[in-house]
Amino acid sequence: MHARFADADRISGEVIGAAIEVHRVMGPGLLESIYERCLQRELELRGIPVVSQQQVVIEYKGAVFTEKLKFDLLADGCLLIEVKAIQGVLPIHKAQLLSYMKLLNVPLGLVLNFHEVKMVDGISRLIMPGANIL
Repeated sequence: MHARFADADRISGEVIGAAIEVHRVMGPGLLESIYERCLQRELELRGIPVVSQQQVVIEYKGAVFTEKLKFDLLADGCLLIEVKAIQGVLPIHKAQLLSYMKLLNVPLGLVLNFHEVKMVDGISRLIMPGANIL
């Protein structure tokens, strides 16, 4: 089991509640960047530390380098959040989130699509393979 899985699991409920609040206040149809900033503020108001975009160390076949990873939000260092405002979430969006989770060693991720009429219809929860197994 991933050392931070229980933390990420707990925080995911709080983040989903925050996303529902942002959607309730702002409604659907806005730009992703607006939802991202509003969600970041909502999480800050709820006392959840959150960052966006950071340098990561990449190791590939003996080469080591740093690169800026342009993820949307990382809550409490253990839950990665991808904010969308699109007609439909595609498999590539989930695959990208899983790749970012792997690079950041994050056990749990959420794709939040604010384009839905009801926010609960726009939530996808992804677990890094093996992160929740003892």
